[in-house]
Amino acid sequence: MKIWLVARFACAVLMAALSVQPASADELRNGGKLLLTGGVSSVEGAAGGGLASWAVIAGDETDAGVGGSVHATYVALPDFDLTSYGGAIGFRNRIELSYAHQSFDTRGAGAALGLGRGFTFAQDIFGAKVRLVGDAVYDQDRLLPQISVGMQYKRADKGPIIAAVGGKQSRGTDFYIAATKVILSKSMVVNGTVRFTKANQFGLLGFGGDKKDAYRPQFEGSAGLLLSRRLLVGAEYRTKPDNLGFAKENSTYDVFAAWAIARHVRLTAAYVDLGDIATVKRQRGAFLSIQGNF
Repeated sequence: MKIWLVARFACAVLMAALSVQPASADELRNGGKLLLTGGVSSVEGAAGGGLASWAVIAGDETDAGVGGSVHATYVALPDFDLTSYGGAIGFRNRIELSYAHQSFDTRGAGAALGLGRGFTFAQDIFGAKVRLVGDAVYDQDRLLPQISVGMQYKRADKGPIIAAVGGKQSRGTDFYIAATKVILSKSMVVNGTVRFTKANQFGLLGFGGDKKDAYRPQFEGSAGLLLSRRLLVGAEYRTKPDNLGFAKENSTYDVFAAWAIARHVRLTAAYVDLGDIATVKRQRGAFLSIQGNF
């Protein structure tokens, strides 16, 4: 997807979110979460941080309602661009269903890699998450965090090229377990996720490879500080498998700020380091995402 299409989608999200009227007292059950405690939309569509999937459920609903979110995300790197858009819906703060479409533009690096300038990889991601125990916000008198399990089915679109670089499959499924805790007395949110995956570059380069073709646990960690009820700053770290022989895959991290512009609108900006990608070194740049919630 081109940048201007992402911008148009983001504007539509913003206008739609701002048009939502404030909830009445009788409607708070459907929109009663504290601002920013439900995280933001990750690049893979699930509620969490920009890189990590958290245990929280998408939307502003409590256990008596239905909520959801839509997002548009753009990541500008020195040699590549990544865009993601999609949405998620949460049922009674218990079950989350999500979808994201990712597009990875190789720009000028595509020619150097023999793919052609502006060659684009894409994938669709269908996710589901279930909260098992705990409540990240309202269980303040308990040490138990909110714990959820989830899965993400990923379908990449460049099967022949994936096979040519050593990838074993163009489709695959990630499984994860996440634990999230909001510590209101410290104005902090912390999350830890263990993901079982074979994905290469989040799945854009397929699953498994000529070096390794087995599920391996990977870690996703996030920590944030609520500077106010509308502003969350923090950092994330995520490991990735290294399956392909032609290019080493690195861990990633970001430093982010999430701002609740209005009750139903959130903007996230970050500095992100995705490491080396397909032999192209030091891919560090800007992450920008807009999200509408209900």
